[in-house]
Amino acid sequence: MNASSAEVVVVVNPMKVDLDTVRTILREAASAAGMEAPTLVETTEDDPGFGQAREAVRNGASLVCALGGDGTVRAVAQELVGTGVPLGLLPGGTGNLLARNLGLPIDSLADAAGVAFSGQDRTIDVGWMVVDPDESQLAGSLSTDADNAHCFTVMAGVGFDAQIMDDAPEGVKDKAGWAAYVASGGKHLADAPFALNLTVDGRTSACDARTVVVGNCGELTGGMVLLPEAAIDDGRLDVATVSPESLAGWIGVAARVLTDRGDGPSLQRDQGEDLTVRVDPPQLCEVDGDVLTEAARLRFSIQAACLVVRVGRDSA
Repeated sequence: MNASSAEVVVVVNPMKVDLDTVRTILREAASAAGMEAPTLVETTEDDPGFGQAREAVRNGASLVCALGGDGTVRAVAQELVGTGVPLGLLPGGTGNLLARNLGLPIDSLADAAGVAFSGQDRTIDVGWMVVDPDESQLAGSLSTDADNAHCFTVMAGVGFDAQIMDDAPEGVKDKAGWAAYVASGGKHLADAPFALNLTVDGRTSACDARTVVVGNCGELTGGMVLLPEAAIDDGRLDVATVSPESLAGWIGVAARVLTDRGDGPSLQRDQGEDLTVRVDPPQLCEVDGDVLTEAARLRFSIQAACLVVRVGRDSA
């Protein structure tokens, strides 16, 4: 459907929801908010939401909502960065991680739509990951228009983190939820580590690691907090380096995360505005659950106060 005259646009992944049910719920929520029913624009296999959000902004939408998984949210968010057009978050996927970190409804589409249509605006940061940057992309201001620059609102990862997402089939995720990632992770616990060189705001460290996770916010599903110091509007990225050498080491890392304990031999965390990751051999990488490609070098950078998100009236 063309969004040329729509004031509110919902970019929806039709594989995640029943469209007839969605239309009914959104129409009722819009009526309760005293507004016209939003226009639904479907994602496609070739475009998970980038072009649809871009068109909505170009045609003057006052609010663009993402209804799908974390990948749909990421695509819509990337196109809304710097525009001032608010992003509404409607649950429809496995993680709904940005909504979780903002304390928004994730179990009720009607409740989430009520917030999106009648809430208030909050400005947050986003992170950017540049895959195999050339020399011109390694220093100075980051050009986010490059094809190898990818936005993330929650977390990006290298190594084990990306491998388990790559091995969790979409159909299994739809049926089993996060249990699909647990099963996938079990296959990679014994994978070989990689050599890591990590630079955070000029501070460099090196080790053998299993995964590196860079976050704009810190909460995973089930209330687990990987990055307890992370805040979505503090102008910094948080990074966790995970380097267990055995199954016992993995158990220790899990225990530290679940009990909100500090760093240990297999878990180190840091904060900064600009990070460079070098790995050998090249490792798979992901942004907000979207697995991209293998890379030997990555740059991560924060873009502060650039994305407007619709939150509840009682939110801070």
